[in-house]
Amino acid sequence: MKIVAVCGMGIGTSVLLKMNAEKVLEKLGIDADVEAADMGVAKGAAQTAEIVLTSDELAGELGDVPAKVIIIDNFFDLEEITTKITEALQ
Repeated sequence: MKIVAVCGMGIGTSVLLKMNAEKVLEKLGIDADVEAADMGVAKGAAQTAEIVLTSDELAGELGDVPAKVIIIDNFFDLEEITTKITEALQ
């Protein structure tokens, strides 16, 4: 499974979200490749990803992508990330 963690600049918050998503996926026993990306890269990467993790303000900028776009309100909240990824995979 391919997951893209998106922030505006592609550094900092997307890397934090990537690392926290990897922790959650490991705990859930899900094998996935998680990539941190800025908005420019994310638009292309989302074409081949199953899931995109991003903030509410950036979700609309992705445009029409085949991936499930999951809005994460708090990139530090492992419980929120766990719940939202679990729901998306059901």
